Amino acid sequence: MNISGKAKAQHTYDVIVIGSGISGGWAAKEFCEKGYKTLVLERGRMVKHLEDYPTAMQDPWQFRHRGELPEAVTTNNPIASRCYAFDETTQHFFVKDQEHPYVQEKPFDWIKGYQVGGKSLLWARQTQRWSDYEFEAPARDGFAIDWPIRYKDLAPWYSYVEKFVGISGTKDQIPNLPDSEVLPAFEMNALEKHLKERIEASYPDRHVIIGRCAHLTAPQKIHVAQGRGQCMARHLCHRGCPFGAYFSSNSSTLPWADATGNLTLLTNQVVESILYDEQKGKAIGVRTVDSKTKLVKEFYARVIFVNASALNTNLILLNSKSARFPQGLGNDNGLLGHYIAFHNYRGNILASFDGLRDQYYYGRRPTSIFMPSFRNVFRQETDFLRGYMIAFSASRAGWSQQLEGIGSDYKDQLTEAGPWQVFMMMQGETIPRYENHVRLSDLEKDSWGIPQLITSVDYTDNDLKLMHDFLEQGSAMLEQSGCKVTARIDRKDAPGLDIHEMGGVRMGKDPKTSLLNKWNQLHQCKNVFVTDGACMTSTGNQNPSLTYMALTARAVDYAAMALQKNDGTV
Repeated sequence: MNISGKAKAQHTYDVIVIGSGISGGWAAKEFCEKGYKTLVLERGRMVKHLEDYPTAMQDPWQFRHRGELPEAVTTNNPIASRCYAFDETTQHFFVKDQEHPYVQEKPFDWIKGYQVGGKSLLWARQTQRWSDYEFEAPARDGFAIDWPIRYKDLAPWYSYVEKFVGISGTKDQIPNLPDSEVLPAFEMNALEKHLKERIEASYPDRHVIIGRCAHLTAPQKIHVAQGRGQCMARHLCHRGCPFGAYFSSNSSTLPWADATGNLTLLTNQVVESILYDEQKGKAIGVRTVDSKTKLVKEFYARVIFVNASALNTNLILLNSKSARFPQGLGNDNGLLGHYIAFHNYRGNILASFDGLRDQYYYGRRPTSIFMPSFRNVFRQETDFLRGYMIAFSASRAGWSQQLEGIGSDYKDQLTEAGPWQVFMMMQGETIPRYENHVRLSDLEKDSWGIPQLITSVDYTDNDLKLMHDFLEQGSAMLEQSGCKVTARIDRKDAPGLDIHEMGGVRMGKDPKTSLLNKWNQLHQCKNVFVTDGACMTSTGNQNPSLTYMALTARAVDYAAMALQKNDGTV
């Protein structure tokens, strides 16, 4: 359809942001603060902070199945139900398997959250900066392509977003984990402190620190201004936080953008494609399909930010075809949708510890301890590329432990904490490969008439070698610390269940080998920007959301200055 005259003017904005999740919320905040009329298009329903967290304050006995999923739900949702956060208390924030189908050429668990705030309501809230050991890795180690930026380009933007978001943690002076702007950290428990002492004494190049996470332990003035409060350590975060204590688009960036008077937020708008004007040589707007009525609309803007989450961003650009771009918007080199990567979570270790029976802990801390990557950081030392970070935690078995007996003796045992146990997991870097890709189906369409996405992503021998190294090194560190390893597990998860999918619209210096430049602009369509996970050239081993936020704030700053100059830069 085409809109003209007064109707078109009513559908015209300075900026369109596709998606309201972590990066989309930041794009909206930044543009609105700078005075630009900004339209945010969300394909899902409205979720208002405080009002739309129906289970946030419920007790276990208020759920029919005590939080567990009925068999019918897991049977009908084999993909979504594999996600650790999908249960009876949170299922309303997840897309069910049949609601947005896709074609798995190879097994891929695509976890989706379609609502205002997206998966910022569901993320694990772990935040670590990248260092030049990550930005320089592809060029140094000979994979993918060189990043067009370095740590110094992003460092001030990390600080900028960290102060607004609120990150708890410590300053640790680790070369490959630059310090963040932090609030007071959560405390390690007795066994975790013991593990830190023993591991660092035995392995001087390995650091055990408390996890840096987007939780307000001591709200600052900027957080109070957002209407957010202190974390209560309830660890019910995936239900939506009624205190606004953890960062989400719903509690932070979107209300901040709305307060400027420059935000328009439309829900149930599935973006079908980006509209390209052949004569102007730029994008002019987007076409949407109402998720409920199927009504098609067009919206117009000078600049478009695509923040639909990595795979949906790839889908939108691939489906944005024109005479100029028959393979998808900006896709002259045919690389759009290729070099999809993710994080390798397959390895887990379980261990027990006999001791410290007189020590316990308080609260349900929303983070763990973790170890920054120590493999292949300063030199290549293994037969695999790159490395992994380790997240682990110690706890004592509670009333649900397996006990013997009956009557009063049994009840007395329930009041005593059980033995200490340790859980350890990996988060490994995967190497982007051309073969790992997504593309559009020629046959299958979704309920909105848009081609379904085909996922063709798999592990490599490098990933398996990296996992086996984690299982070996993690076990050795635990045993050196006095623990008894009880299980070394290859979870055999399909790619995607890490929920850290990245790539497909990667940044780079050369338009022949990349889609985006150093400012996250499409090389071939300068007024379209991508700042979600799709833009990533490589994955690092860190949790990626903080980097998405910093890249978004930086790109908006550049785009806003270009709009002000009106010199054709965008």
